[in-house]
Amino acid sequence: MKLGVLVGYSGRQIELPLDMIREAESMGYDSAWTAEAYGSDAVTPAAWILANTTTIKVGTAIMQMPARSPAMAAMTAMTLAQLSGDRFIIGLGASGPQVVEGWHGVAYGKPITRTREYIEIIRKIMARQGPVTFEGKQYTLPYKGSDGTGLGKPLKSIMSATDIPIYTASITPTGIQTAAELADGTFPVWMVPERYDVFADSIEAGFAKAGGGKSLNDFCIAPFVSAVMGDDVEQCRLPVKGMMALYIGGMGAKSKNFYTDYANALGFGEAAAKIQDLYLAGKKTEAMAAVPDDLVDAAALVGPKERIVERLQAWKKAGTLGHVGAMLIGTGDVATLKVIADEML
Repeated sequence: MKLGVLVGYSGRQIELPLDMIREAESMGYDSAWTAEAYGSDAVTPAAWILANTTTIKVGTAIMQMPARSPAMAAMTAMTLAQLSGDRFIIGLGASGPQVVEGWHGVAYGKPITRTREYIEIIRKIMARQGPVTFEGKQYTLPYKGSDGTGLGKPLKSIMSATDIPIYTASITPTGIQTAAELADGTFPVWMVPERYDVFADSIEAGFAKAGGGKSLNDFCIAPFVSAVMGDDVEQCRLPVKGMMALYIGGMGAKSKNFYTDYANALGFGEAAAKIQDLYLAGKKTEAMAAVPDDLVDAAALVGPKERIVERLQAWKKAGTLGHVGAMLIGTGDVATLKVIADEML
């Protein structure tokens, strides 16, 4: 089982927890992960972390695909990989229509189609087998739109590249299948380690489509795992409930919320519907209170050290079975990182 630490994106003022990241690096953590929404970007902090560390890998969870062309993502990844001694991991995601269309001013389009084409183009660029051409529904290289000059020509990357790992953020069945087919890993926003069955059929379908005997030996499931250590279990649950209420209740419309569907697949459908109704009605505190303790306890690590260590046994088993390849830990507490490292590494 590999361990990673989530850095996330900044608030009003960017503050990177470099001391914590270096501590995690010294404990044997394999990776650190940045993020972006509509403030700080994911790439600049990743570069800063890579420059201030020596062994830990750094990934983006996620780079918003609609915000940059596949070629730009490939150029960025190849540059960071060379500068860091191959320690960069490409983490991609579709984001959501509110950010994509409201912030970036481009069509949200079809996220699965975009993901498929994006990865295929990046792989072509990194392979450097010749000038890159591509005919897709979202992307065409060279560009052939009626508003173009017609002067575009296929190009081959000047810079050489290693085979940089590509992960995608996925929780929908189609998204998981696409990740299993085309990517090296995926990071669910949270996961219940005993419930690999929620993903199993999609993953196996993706492997079958990929061919070549691809299996869990070649694919890393790396869920985000919130960790809040303290004596008061209920207080430790609160930040996790706040995050889950936001995603289940507010990340999408009433008729289309992937996280609500995911909670339903995990067996919390009734609670998910209530959370969504409350959140969309502006009752965010009540929505937070409606998040079941059982869901928090199943997907996160909360409470005293002994309780966290006990819960880690389920994650260990999932790692042994290959159902979880890495736990990406969300905490700002070095002591919590150490408890997890001592038990898992």
